[in-house]
Amino acid sequence: MPIPLRVARFNRRVTNPLLGTISDWLPPFATLHHVGRTSGRRYRTPVFAFSSPRGVVIALTYGPDVQWLRNVEAGGEARLVRRGRVLALNHPRRLHGQVGARLVPGVIRAGLRLMRVDDFVELATDPHP
Repeated sequence: MPIPLRVARFNRRVTNPLLGTISDWLPPFATLHHVGRTSGRRYRTPVFAFSSPRGVVIALTYGPDVQWLRNVEAGGEARLVRRGRVLALNHPRRLHGQVGARLVPGVIRAGLRLMRVDDFVELATDPHP
């Protein structure tokens, strides 16, 4: 089972602001920049991001019903700051089970399996995935 939503709320208010100070520079953390689909507000969300054939894959540790994913899907694009470099991302594609898990490094994959995380999103870095 993914991380409970009450933990997500705590992380959004406490952990994410702290993590946001280092997520741009400390792998495998990265900062996902996205725009609210109804508010137009800009958001920064720390995530675990890994290189994939199309660009980047992110494990959905809180499950597939997270606001940042809805925002990225609605807008079709986002920016990711990883190791101090900015990547323009687009064409989000949800992945489930082994299709997504195989894109994540083995050590991380084992931890995700223990947490029962089974959903991922892959984002392209080029305009024609």
